[in-house]
Amino acid sequence: MADKTDKANRQKVYTLLVQLGRKDGDGLPKGATGAALMCYASGVDEAEAVRETVAILKQADQAPLDVTGYGTAEERAAQGHEMDEDERALMQRALDENSVIVAQITPHYD
Repeated sequence: MADKTDKANRQKVYTLLVQLGRKDGDGLPKGATGAALMCYASGVDEAEAVRETVAILKQADQAPLDVTGYGTAEERAAQGHEMDEDERALMQRALDENSVIVAQITPHYD
C-alpha cells in the first residue's frame, strides 16, 4: 500500500484553464458574464488536479463550467510553450503546498 510520502513523490503540477459562469457572491466585476482562470494545480494525474480545482472553486462560490488541461511543465515545454521564471515559481509553489494556485483572472464581457 502506498503511503503519504509515496503519493507526495508522485505529485505533478498541471496547467489548467477554467471557464467560470456567474453566481451570486462570486466576486466577479459588475457586468462580467464570467471569467477565465489560469490555474496551476497539483495531483497524481491531470484528472485529480481537475477534480481538486473544481471542488475548491465551488467552495469559493465560483461556478466552474469547463476546464481545459495543458499538461505538466515538461509536457508544455515539449509542445513549445514558453514559461517564464514567475510562472515556474508558481508551479513549484503549487507542488510544494499540494495546492491550487490561481495565477490569472480574466473577466469576460459580452
